This record gives sequence, structure tokens and C-alpha cells, in this order.
Amino acid sequence: MATSSKAKKTVRIASGRKRARQDVKLNAANTALRSKFRTAIKNVQKAVAAGDKARAAELFQHAQKVIDSIADKGIFHKNKAARHKSRLSASIKALAA
Repeated sequence: MATSSKAKKTVRIASGRKRARQDVKLNAANTALRSKFRTAIKNVQKAVAAGDKARAAELFQHAQKVIDSIADKGIFHKNKAARHKSRLSASIKALAA
């Protein structure tokens, strides 16, 4: 979804028009990354809910890469990324008990 639903102001200055074009592209890219983040987390949570520790651990490895990548790009704060990884890891460890 490359367009925004917000009402747009008409920008008269060329640099402002360029900024508006770039913002649409950046917004689309960030939205896609946030979606990838949520999907990775959901996949791990589904495996944990199913009780499949091996699959959950495998998905967690992939999720860690996605979470770190998004934190490095500044889409989410590093502490938020750490919190998600910690909670996922704890849920996987709880399967053993």
C-alpha cells in the first residue's frame, strides 16, 4: 500500500515535493518490515502453543535475525527488540518444564 490515507497538503517547494515522494516509499518499506516482524513472532508463538519445541527453536533463530535487523534500522527501539526476544526465549524454555 503505497499511498497514505491522511489528507495531503499541497507542497509548493521542490524539496518538499521530493520529501513527500520519499515519505511514501519509506512508509511502505517500514510497513512491510513491521509486518515481517509480527509474522516472525506469531510463527514462534504458534509453535510454542502447539508444544513443538524443536520447531519453535528453529523459528526463533529466524525471528532473532528479523528482530535485530528491524532494531538496527531504527524502526523499533533496541529495548523493544530485546524484550520480544527475551519473552520468546522464555516461552521456548518453559516448554521443557
